[in-house]
Amino acid sequence: MRIYNTMSGRKEEFKPIEEGKIRMYVCGPTVYNLIHIGNARPMIVFDTFRRYMEYRGYHFHYVSNYTDVDDKIIQRANEEGTSCQRITERYIGEVEKDMEALNIEPASAHPRATEEISGMISLIAELIEKGYAYASDDGTVYYNTKAFRNYGELSHKNIDELQSGLRELKVSGEEKKRSPADFVLWKPKKEGEPYWNSPWSEGRPGWHTECCVMAPKYCGGRLDIHAGGEDLIFPHHENEIAQYEAAHGERFANYWMHNAFINIDHKKMSKSLGNFLTVRDVIKRWDPMVLRFYMLSAHYRNPLNFSAELMDSAKQSLERILTAVQRLRELSGRLSGEELLPGEEKVREAAEEQRRNFNERMDDDLNTADAITAVFELVRIANSSVSEQSSAAICRYMLDTIVTLLSVLGIRTERKEEKLDREVEKLIEERQKAREKKDFKRADEIRDRLLSMGISLKDTREGVKWSRS
Repeated sequence: MRIYNTMSGRKEEFKPIEEGKIRMYVCGPTVYNLIHIGNARPMIVFDTFRRYMEYRGYHFHYVSNYTDVDDKIIQRANEEGTSCQRITERYIGEVEKDMEALNIEPASAHPRATEEISGMISLIAELIEKGYAYASDDGTVYYNTKAFRNYGELSHKNIDELQSGLRELKVSGEEKKRSPADFVLWKPKKEGEPYWNSPWSEGRPGWHTECCVMAPKYCGGRLDIHAGGEDLIFPHHENEIAQYEAAHGERFANYWMHNAFINIDHKKMSKSLGNFLTVRDVIKRWDPMVLRFYMLSAHYRNPLNFSAELMDSAKQSLERILTAVQRLRELSGRLSGEELLPGEEKVREAAEEQRRNFNERMDDDLNTADAITAVFELVRIANSSVSEQSSAAICRYMLDTIVTLLSVLGIRTERKEEKLDREVEKLIEERQKAREKKDFKRADEIRDRLLSMGISLKDTREGVKWSRS
């Protein structure tokens, strides 16, 4: 596996800290609103990376945090006249719904910033003691970037050119920085804000401190890989490195992976332009698997342009694959023969070549775009070589191969209609049992539920028949 390491600016062979195991930390969302499609890209990309490495035999420990204390959260809570905790609980629930829809596997741990404040205070105190941080007389604590000689190495910037973080919050005492590039580790409380006690003031930590505490705690030490969107390279990840490495005297992560931005119709996504799209907006119009497939149709380090036309094209492409899968499933139920027929060994060899192509593309810095090309080749082989005259053995082999590789990409192969059919059959069976027990109230409840799903029932001598209304 070769990974493009942002730190070195080149592809490097991946070598884990511990043989056969991977410790990876991916910066998660700030939970004050529904996630947008820009948030979804790193979730999909690095979930796919995890799936692929597990497919290749690695044990994967994957951690992604929730930032649950932030100016935007506080603002939303004040606007709604409620607590920050209520806001964050609500939107963590919404994030999890969207992640499930996009078939993103839950992380090994999802730590929350507010539950790790004591660890952040300890880290800040250690940085002060070692001369990497200083407190002002109003209780604000800053990191002294000039004390850390490697500051700027991730973003490849000279410290004299760096300014405080693009997302850095303005706080009281801002003018007391020793250098413009210094950043806030602890900020004094303001009226109406949540706060914690510390040796310097009642307040809360700066945003850049949380991950360099949570990552080693929940991953078990320094990281194999730290990842996120490219907007986090500077200042967020640069500032994490400065804190962790100053405190621990070792590399924070061996590899840094960053995905590129998403534009909307060739324009930067922003609320001011009216082109701000949440995942929820998109999956109301397209199946969530179409969005996932679309995200993976470009290399993760390339900018991705979102448009209705491109999503419709992705829908058609995915439909072609799923139609082939459905056809193979239907054939496998009808065909017989557990041995390959004459000529089918060549079909299997052609399929194996495409599986190897898939692996090679994915090994090349997670090149999902070219890996999908290998899947299409498998579909072409299946469509041209598997028929009613084929053996069940070759049909099932082709089906298993395609479904396995789609699973690596996180693409569900069941259509919505297939899922609905199974749910309907299960409810009809439950209704039949209720009728046998003369529980007609429950039977009627099930009939009404099916009607609300657009399913009509008809009791016949041959049994219950159903149809979509």
